[in-house]
Amino acid sequence: MKLILGSSSPFRRELLDRLGLDYECDSPEIDESRLEGETAEAMVMRLAEAKARAVAKRHPDALIIGSDQVAVLGEKILGKPGTHDKAFEQLKTATGQLVIFQTGLCLYDSRSDIAQLDRVPFAVQFRHLSDEQIEHYLQRERPYNCAGSFKSEGLGIALFERMQGEDPNALIGLPLIRLVSMLETAGVQVL
Repeated sequence: MKLILGSSSPFRRELLDRLGLDYECDSPEIDESRLEGETAEAMVMRLAEAKARAVAKRHPDALIIGSDQVAVLGEKILGKPGTHDKAFEQLKTATGQLVIFQTGLCLYDSRSDIAQLDRVPFAVQFRHLSDEQIEHYLQRERPYNCAGSFKSEGLGIALFERMQGEDPNALIGLPLIRLVSMLETAGVQVL
């Protein structure tokens, strides 16, 4: 049975490569807008499943991995900044704060129409950062396509005081510990 990663994210591909499985990538191309009144937790789970089901339309005989992630500071969702100014603003707001990354994960079997769905949170406590430190980080890393404006797998680790969670891969966008469990439930042995 084919395994498909329903994502165009190079970060998710790098993570899935660690498992040594044969897979293909297919971008889901869905509307990722937040629904009115939707919590971050509900949104990432809905979008992870929607991504997997969208890709399943092109792959009727496959296991499809869908994943979605948002960064949450208090009640505010921090999306991908897109620009330098927005990234600076996000990091300035996050300085000294706890940011929780909610990652939705879906493994969808397009043959049986069975979806395994879960959410994996991961918390990051930001250091107190000066404007100069934020600017220096942004000039070096340019994390404009990353939720929360940083790359923890790179220099972004220097922004943190501590991290809390069950799976550090969730912070990058694909919780491998939970995915391995889902794959095994679907009959795919990783080891």
